[in-house]
Amino acid sequence: MNTPSHDFVMTGLQILSTLFVSAVGLAVLAVIILFILDISQTKDAVRKNYPVLGRFRYLFSMLGEFFRQYFFAMDREEMPFNRAEREWVSRAAKNHDNTVAFGSTKNLTPAGTAIFVNCPFPTLNEDAVEMQPVEIGPYCKQPYNAPSFFNISAMSYGALSTPAVLALSNGARMADCWMNTGEGGLSPHHLAGGADIVMQIGTAKYGVRNEKGDLCDHKLKEIAAHEQVRMFELKMSQGAKPGKGGILPGVKVTPEIATIRGIPAGVDSISPNRHPEINSPGEMLDVINRIRDVTGKPVGFKAVIGSFGWLEKLCELIHERGIESAPDFITVDSGDGGTGAAPMPLMDNVGLVVKESLPLVSDILYKYGLRDRIRLIASGKLVTPSEVSWAIASGADFVNSARGFMFSLGCIQALKCNKNTCPTGITTHNKRLQKGLNPEDKATKVANYCRNMVHEVQVISHSCGVSRPRLMGRKHIRIVQNNGRSIPMDELYPRPNILPKYKDIATSLASEPDKKHGSYCG
Repeated sequence: MNTPSHDFVMTGLQILSTLFVSAVGLAVLAVIILFILDISQTKDAVRKNYPVLGRFRYLFSMLGEFFRQYFFAMDREEMPFNRAEREWVSRAAKNHDNTVAFGSTKNLTPAGTAIFVNCPFPTLNEDAVEMQPVEIGPYCKQPYNAPSFFNISAMSYGALSTPAVLALSNGARMADCWMNTGEGGLSPHHLAGGADIVMQIGTAKYGVRNEKGDLCDHKLKEIAAHEQVRMFELKMSQGAKPGKGGILPGVKVTPEIATIRGIPAGVDSISPNRHPEINSPGEMLDVINRIRDVTGKPVGFKAVIGSFGWLEKLCELIHERGIESAPDFITVDSGDGGTGAAPMPLMDNVGLVVKESLPLVSDILYKYGLRDRIRLIASGKLVTPSEVSWAIASGADFVNSARGFMFSLGCIQALKCNKNTCPTGITTHNKRLQKGLNPEDKATKVANYCRNMVHEVQVISHSCGVSRPRLMGRKHIRIVQNNGRSIPMDELYPRPNILPKYKDIATSLASEPDKKHGSYCG
């Protein structure tokens, strides 16, 4: 005689067996349907020749990038950022110990590798000098004394999510660095954290445009009225897509973002590939001075450098018009990167990388006696202390980073920035995916990353025998050559002579030389 418990178990087994048979039946039916679809279509040869099985090719191709990242790639192999770089940022953001053991995993012999020249008598801690504010825009009504040499680069609200922008703005305030809005306009979330803001004006003039899409003085004044907005940056081009404007897919253009930008919701936001009213260095100076006159705040421009003759023409025009007409800063972006959507040919092969363009721009400004008038900002894949130190020693006054701060937010390099499916909630407006990004927690990590970056750059500068990072120069770096030997960077990129007719101006602009350059390093 069967007991009730025995009957219950038998009933459960019958249900499970029925479900199993049904699942197998559905799977077989799905395979049959896919087989018929694949064998009857004519657009894909692989699927037609190998019905059903051919579909796994695309699945494995999609999963390949993740398997490489976690299982197969060595610490220094991945692109655009390898595991060692990402891990350094992650530990810095968490304020964890960032020392390593058993020797470097970085290959120091490839041509182009930068080696810092340590001093036999490094700077003692008690002789070190704290980071000093640097004035930008001395001829403006409201100059900006920028406190940090490391800052958050341009990332638009729209490309980034609400919690990501909130975390960055709060973190920037905590670390005392600035935050660039990107070309998407100024949002309430940028202001909410209390950070210093650099308002970027892209080719579509988002946030400062009239109904026709032209630059609007009234809206410029409205933006400038915010005390937190310290500077304006005219974006001529950016590293991901030099020669092409910004791209924000319609799925990411929410009603709020559409209002901020002054465009329709749900429609792809594609900026012009240049400012229609700027077709020469003179017209660029006209726009820069217009923005500065209206806002009273420092104005500069951002560009990827390819051809550079126009920069020399720009310097000549500045001297013709007067040095007060000069841009207050130039942001040099690298031609090999960016966080948003971009055509691969532009990202891969257009524009000089920052390692070549930064010394070039610095030398042109020096040649025309304007290096002390125009501040120089470096941007593009500079996420570790050695890269930031290289940029400062090569001629930059400041360094901006976008993807470094994205890593501090928890970015896993999923390469989904151009879609609305970012698994960490940083570049998506999907509320479910955003839940994993806590702005309060991430703001602390943003600040930690910035502070630890500044500290580590100071460590490098002290090793070179100078009392603070901005005293590093090209003589403190050696560049490995094809034969395996290194040569001083100041030999590879020697400073040009200042043109005789501009020497007096250069002398008058030069700040008082530093009284103490650190220990003697011969």
